[in-house]
Amino acid sequence: MSGEKILIVEDEDIIARVEDWRLKNLGYTVCGRATNGAEAMELVVNKKPDVVLMDINIKGDIDGIETAKMIKKGFNIPVIYVTSHSDGATIVRAKESKPDGFILKPFEDNDLRVAIELALSR
Repeated sequence: MSGEKILIVEDEDIIARVEDWRLKNLGYTVCGRATNGAEAMELVVNKKPDVVLMDINIKGDIDGIETAKMIKKGFNIPVIYVTSHSDGATIVRAKESKPDGFILKPFEDNDLRVAIELALSR
């Protein structure tokens, strides 16, 4: 780990702030925070993150799964879902996007670190 750039896509401000704080404490660089798919795509283009942490239910016209598909297809950047949604239909849709990780909220710092390190190693 050497300050890899992480983009947070989360529409709940307090959760985004906690993720930001946790990532920085783990030694990562947070290169941006987005609350919807359009903002996420703009930050991917401009900031070129090494990994994207993606909530599934985000504001805007497209959800986190559709945004993740676009990021992976257009930029081949690892996407890790960080979500509280683990129902069957959501898992089926998430699997279609071939995520590089899936973390259920609430989570421990080590869960976050392991998921990021595994995603970066691929």
